[in-house]
Amino acid sequence: MEKICGASFGKMCNQAKPYLLTVGLQFGMAGTYIFTKASLNHGMSRLVFIVYRNAIAAFALAPFALIFERKTRPKMTISVFIQILALGFLEPVIDQGFTFLGMQYTSASFASAVMNAVPSVTFVLAVILRLERVKIKELRSQAKVIGTLVSFGGALLMTLYKGPQMHLFHHSNTTHQQDGSLSPQSHTNWVKGTLFICLGCVAWSSFYILQSITVRKYPAELSLSSLICLMGALQSAVVALVADHNSRAWAIGLDYRLYGPLYTGIMSSGIAYYIQGLVMQSRGPVFVTSFNPLCMIIVAALSSFLLGEHIYLGSIVGGIIIAVGLYSVVWGKGKDDAELTPPLATTNKTETQQLPITSATNK
Repeated sequence: MEKICGASFGKMCNQAKPYLLTVGLQFGMAGTYIFTKASLNHGMSRLVFIVYRNAIAAFALAPFALIFERKTRPKMTISVFIQILALGFLEPVIDQGFTFLGMQYTSASFASAVMNAVPSVTFVLAVILRLERVKIKELRSQAKVIGTLVSFGGALLMTLYKGPQMHLFHHSNTTHQQDGSLSPQSHTNWVKGTLFICLGCVAWSSFYILQSITVRKYPAELSLSSLICLMGALQSAVVALVADHNSRAWAIGLDYRLYGPLYTGIMSSGIAYYIQGLVMQSRGPVFVTSFNPLCMIIVAALSSFLLGEHIYLGSIVGGIIIAVGLYSVVWGKGKDDAELTPPLATTNKTETQQLPITSATNK
């Protein structure tokens, strides 16, 4: 009897493991937005933040790449190296640069909500580049197209409509507005910040497209990840040195200027990479992606409680619309993967093609 109970309990734990890991991952990725916003609020240069974050990520991943891929790592070619440079420029430099800039104009919760549109933007780019086929008469293709349009509508709503404030928690840094109206300057900054975050979305989606091509030529995920982070750190360092001549911007101390890059570098590129790969082996990328809107909810609550950020009705409604569109795209893509490839083959193939290397699902 005890053996039967022990076996059933072990089976239940194994079934719950992917859910617990994925939910924990969303909490960890929510912390990435919070630490990033807190570092920027404490005066850290976003360009310097990107350099430190990716340098820490590269050094955190490098030992695992050297140990686990020493026998399987392919030879580096010029074409692969150029693609790694492009990947390092797309994600760490352009994506993180514009996303963090937009976050300074808006909020962490707003940025996390808009970033849910990345799968839809990736789908559009894949269709344009003929990497994704659309058969409009099939239900799964209709779901992907409709989901993409819904996600775009949600992002457009968040850009044009801010709405009244929603006070989840009281915070000493929170400034209250009685009527929820916006000054022209505030509205301009909000639209400007949204556009910057959307540019980050496009860069991140382009990163996914190029990554799917590069990983076929260089199928060593850990090594590729650490190289992209290293190239991103070097390129962003050049940008930071050119754009910001203040040597004090590089100073760090025992505050968010250290905690932010350390947490985001290790969490977004180290722990998150491992957990995503572990869950994808058993459940696939569709399962992991379907939990992305949870990160938006966690960020909204934590940013209001810890940072005193305003949460607006337009952000909540737009975020829900984007999440609905995301699920529609993910469902359609899941049907494609289930029909085109066997379950066992799908696991290894989709893991290498869709696993985010520097910040996944997650910023």
